[in-house]
Amino acid sequence: MNKTVKYIVIFILFGLLVLIRFFENELFYDPYLMFFQNDYLYIDSPRREVFKLTVFTTLRYGLNSLISLSILYVIFKDKSIVKFSSIIYSIAFFVLILIYLYFVVNPRQEDYYLFFNVRRFLIQPIILILLLPAFYYHKLKN
Repeated sequence: MNKTVKYIVIFILFGLLVLIRFFENELFYDPYLMFFQNDYLYIDSPRREVFKLTVFTTLRYGLNSLISLSILYVIFKDKSIVKFSSIIYSIAFFVLILIYLYFVVNPRQEDYYLFFNVRRFLIQPIILILLLPAFYYHKLKN
């Protein structure tokens, strides 16, 4: 793959991440989108369907993860990086979804800020933002 094609593919993949974010209201069930845009520290948790919320959060995490793994592969062309990242994404999902579900089932105002940040790791490609410089630095060191 020459550099031009590589940059076009990376641009398209990042564009897909942007589209997921841009159309989040239409694509995913998430009553917390509006909740966290308001003054959430002083209002009660919104009504929610826990199973539906979990399914859509998992779907969004999965889409972001697949696109992120594709970006890592296109940039580094190393299957071992993709395998290692897949393990990181899987472990992170398992840990984060358990914490997320705890906050969904047991909403308390004093936990909203922590809940907001756990939810952010699930619905946004933050892990990619952490992995890209880490793998780049690792590649420079070797």
